[in-house]
Amino acid sequence: MANALKKALIGGAVAAGLGVWAVAPRTFNNKRKNYVPALPDVLYAHRGLHDAGSGLSQQHAGESGEYIALARRMALRAGYGSIDEPGPLAPENSLAAFAAAAEAGYGIELDVQLTLDNKVVVAHDPDLLRVAGDPRNIRDLTYDELVRIPLFPTAAPGAEVSPLLPGATENPPLVTTPSQAQAGYYQHVPLLEDVLRVVDGRVPIIVEFKFENYRTWDDRDEELMQTAADLLDAYQGLYVVESFNPAAMNWYKREHPDVCRGQLAEDTAFTANPMLWMGGKLMFNEISRPDFVAYDFKNGDGAMLRFVRRMGAMAVAWTVRTSDELAGAQPYFDRFIFEAFVPKQ
Repeated sequence: MANALKKALIGGAVAAGLGVWAVAPRTFNNKRKNYVPALPDVLYAHRGLHDAGSGLSQQHAGESGEYIALARRMALRAGYGSIDEPGPLAPENSLAAFAAAAEAGYGIELDVQLTLDNKVVVAHDPDLLRVAGDPRNIRDLTYDELVRIPLFPTAAPGAEVSPLLPGATENPPLVTTPSQAQAGYYQHVPLLEDVLRVVDGRVPIIVEFKFENYRTWDDRDEELMQTAADLLDAYQGLYVVESFNPAAMNWYKREHPDVCRGQLAEDTAFTANPMLWMGGKLMFNEISRPDFVAYDFKNGDGAMLRFVRRMGAMAVAWTVRTSDELAGAQPYFDRFIFEAFVPKQ
């Protein structure tokens, strides 16, 4: 009996140790060895400071008016559009939105993916349906085509979703790229290198790597990592990287250990998506060994996030959209990604 109890205790201790090892972030010694900078203590504007797009729903209308006005004011100050422009000046993930955020002194969170011709562009969704009314996938379009597709072309300032283009609901869609750029002011999906040029080191940037399939890794994923990393490596400003895909952060762990990296995660039901569930329990930290964990703000009091925070990982909240949400998240997080309201600093 004594031997059986001893073996059970040893086995339990080993299992507990392996569990701690699996979710542990990067060690302090490894950070020091590689001279890894911390994520600066500023507020981060989700997809830039924007007057059309993500988060601008009726649900958040109580505070979003001030936010939209600030986005437009800062975009104008940065030289984008004119005061009498009837449509959005700074739609999400546009050069104008990033310039507006930099003018306001906010850090920036943005998303990167590849075009058909392997250009690294800044866009969140795999397609243009929500932001341009165009159902086509970004991976199927060249950058030259994207330049001719306006973001939120017929929307009013404050729109969350772009109206559909003619032919967008047909099967297959009957949307084509204009032969030339339309007249007048508009914003389009930008190149990462142009975003870096506009920001020019004024504020820190969180770069999220987006993938077509988070269960596989192929040459196109490798192309995205290497091309974006080359652009970021040449950039003189401060940036960090993150992804839901632990393989992407493992790539940075291996190829650029001096770059601050983060594991994106959210608490989700196992039956909904087992892989996301495992990610939400931070089971992939052994692959990414993150410096920070970017977590859905609604689950900041979760046991695993609190545990890795005590182990030295910084906790980053995404995406708070009201003053009350920010106040409720503050005890559990160290940095905050926001949109749709103006935080009181």
